[in-house]
Amino acid sequence: MIDSPDGLRSREEELRQSVQKQVERMKRAEKERPTLLRQTVYLGMIGVMFVLPIVGGAYLGLWLDSRFHYYGAHWTVCLILLGLIVGAMNVYFFAKGVWE
Repeated sequence: MIDSPDGLRSREEELRQSVQKQVERMKRAEKERPTLLRQTVYLGMIGVMFVLPIVGGAYLGLWLDSRFHYYGAHWTVCLILLGLIVGAMNVYFFAKGVWE
């Protein structure tokens, strides 16, 4: 069974288009692949977003406790815990946004 030249050309064209689509898909996947630097930046951002509210709560709590002596360390502890909750929420929403 010998194929006609037109049938052979159409198969070659289909094969060429298929290969071209695969090449484009591979190039796109290569560009979108996270690099080590990108992953390091994400981890650094997550660390800052988690620690900053805790440290801010601690400093604000210390300042409030120094202003109102009769509270002891009440404000410091409360604002550190609040910072912990806010930091955890920051990390959760950041991670949720990155992976979607």
